Amino acid sequence: MTNEAARTSVILIGGGRMGTLIAKTLEAEGGFEVLDTYGSRDAAQLDREAPRADVAIDFSNRAALPHALAYVRRTGAALVSGTTGYAPEELEQIRALGEACAVTWSANYSLGVAVLRRATEVVARGLGDWDCEIVETHHNQKADAPSGTAKLLLGAIDPSSSMEVVCGREGMVGPRGRREVGMHSLRGGTVAGTHEVHFFGTDEEVCLTHRATSRQIFASGAVAAARRIVGREPGFYTFDQLMFGE
Repeated sequence: MTNEAARTSVILIGGGRMGTLIAKTLEAEGGFEVLDTYGSRDAAQLDREAPRADVAIDFSNRAALPHALAYVRRTGAALVSGTTGYAPEELEQIRALGEACAVTWSANYSLGVAVLRRATEVVARGLGDWDCEIVETHHNQKADAPSGTAKLLLGAIDPSSSMEVVCGREGMVGPRGRREVGMHSLRGGTVAGTHEVHFFGTDEEVCLTHRATSRQIFASGAVAAARRIVGREPGFYTFDQLMFGE
């Protein structure tokens, strides 16, 4: 078998900075062939015209979701989605694709963030009665807040969604509630992404922090997920399942 025949074919959805970086990472790592890239202006071509690929990597925006879904349903390609800002019902549509294809979605494809989420889950169980606050910082061009990663960390703290989420505070808000999680979003400059999870007890604090110094970590993680998901049985896979074999 030639190297060309063994290459995994890819369709990229979302041409921006992340799309460009993913394309370069696919080329650098080898074993992949990018058939085409579709941005917001030509995403409708995914419905009928885009060629069949082994995997679609989607880092576009929520407006392109119907076209990404249509492409996967039509071609049976695996899907690696890193688009954020989705409503819960939109995420459910992505999960439902797992009935027919191998699908993964993550708000963050950094291996470090995956470990941070796992650590946050462990600490939250051990310090269940401590106050918890999440602080996320991103560049001044980021459109959605809180970040998808902050929501991912919130899920590690409160998997049953039983706590009150307070996004920032202003005015005479009174004492902090015991079943409250603070969520704070900072925007400025060119910050690739910083996430902090603070646990406050009596006379002590635990802070878990992840800092991204470039977007390359997200591109590398997405490519690693694409490599691992091709050939899998239909289903919705988490990034943790793909990376840690869970």
